[in-house]
Amino acid sequence: MDWTKEEIRFLKTLDNPDKIQAFLDSLEYNPKYECRSPRWVMKKHSAHCFEGALFAAAALQFIGYKPLIVDMKAVEDDDHVIAVFKENNHWGAVAKSNFTSLRFREPVYRSLREMIMSYFDFFFNIYGYKSLRSYSLPFDLTHFDSRNWQTTYDDLEYIGDKIESLHHFTVVTKKMIKNLSIASETMMKAGMLGSKAEGLFKPVKKK
Repeated sequence: MDWTKEEIRFLKTLDNPDKIQAFLDSLEYNPKYECRSPRWVMKKHSAHCFEGALFAAAALQFIGYKPLIVDMKAVEDDDHVIAVFKENNHWGAVAKSNFTSLRFREPVYRSLREMIMSYFDFFFNIYGYKSLRSYSLPFDLTHFDSRNWQTTYDDLEYIGDKIESLHHFTVVTKKMIKNLSIASETMMKAGMLGSKAEGLFKPVKKK
């Protein structure tokens, strides 16, 4: 299924990663446990992080980038999915998140890991516990072009299952985890500014 003329006109307005990010920032956060296509995101003007990453990947592909997503696994917290891109051999990212600090990254990072680590101190749950533990290599969504992932009205949970199954690289050792500090009150307020309460992960217990 192809983009409609109206969708094409809109996608043409998002002609760089920063504009794609601005559109994601304008969306209502979707707290529902579902995964809808980029077409659905445009229609409903709503997205959670996974849907936002898929939309960003589609919009990036529309302007000439590869549609790549990266999965970031966490403990006592939601995982996070971002769309990644390269400019001048440096990595950047576009993302939707209920946390202000887990969104856009300028393409200034020499390696994927270097960019992922830029999220570490800002990746915390509602108690300030720093929760990022691992990340996947970029997954190219063209593998699912035959299933019309950009425009379908079917649920896309199968993409989540796929990236969940990929090998993930750890970012901290057990000793590091033991010594992690809690995010400061100021950092937590900044990170959760404007967050939608229904979409926040509720840990079983406070660490």
